[in-house]
Amino acid sequence: MQKFLSLLCLTLPLLASATTDIQTPASSNVVTQKKSFSATIPAYRATYTLLHKSDPVGKAIRELSYLEDGKVKYHYETDISWLIFSDQRSETAIVNIVKNQVIPLSYDYQREGTGRDKYYQWQYDLAGKTATDLKKDNKISLDFTDGLLDKLSYHLQNRIDLIKNPAQKRFVYQVISAKGSIKNYQYEYDGEEELILPYGLVKTIRLKREVLDKKRITYAWFAPELNYLLVKLYQVKAGTEQFEAQLSTLEP
Repeated sequence: MQKFLSLLCLTLPLLASATTDIQTPASSNVVTQKKSFSATIPAYRATYTLLHKSDPVGKAIRELSYLEDGKVKYHYETDISWLIFSDQRSETAIVNIVKNQVIPLSYDYQREGTGRDKYYQWQYDLAGKTATDLKKDNKISLDFTDGLLDKLSYHLQNRIDLIKNPAQKRFVYQVISAKGSIKNYQYEYDGEEELILPYGLVKTIRLKREVLDKKRITYAWFAPELNYLLVKLYQVKAGTEQFEAQLSTLEP
């Protein structure tokens, strides 16, 4: 079960008010950016049923919201209970969106439950080519930052890419881990499928990610009719099912 929970963490982490102040050019640009992107992906809250070998073991929430300063808050959390095991995880990414490119600013991760608790907190300065591990008070230099994403914000970038170019068949993202290393995350188009989910009947496209050295395959389904929202996730390792997530509800 511990391996299942770890795999779930690795993958599932596959979310203005008026003012009378005079706007400066910089603040005006922020508001324009916010309005432009919110038209592409409005704020939402999606809930998922988590399954392990077809048995319900918990739920997940993925949500996107807009902050007053124009930044985007993307959040994901899971709550799992199975036999004597429990696991609660939370991830939050604060990002900017510039010309449909996600620019990560900070990433927080927390895990509690059976076994060892974990907590990470990072801040990113891509212009300065640095990332700071706030937990360890350690700043590292980055050799490159073009297109660099954290372990949660790359999910948002993937959705944007699907919206802007539905015909795209291959997606590659440079992702910085919670320990500061950078890896390529690659997804390939794997077909179309009609699914019956707790949410209802939806037509989807399917992407596939295969990690050969770990004998792990992850499938992700996105619904064009829901603006390419992730509606299902399924993972197998060495031919054995690890977990499944299915969309249950969607709220603005």
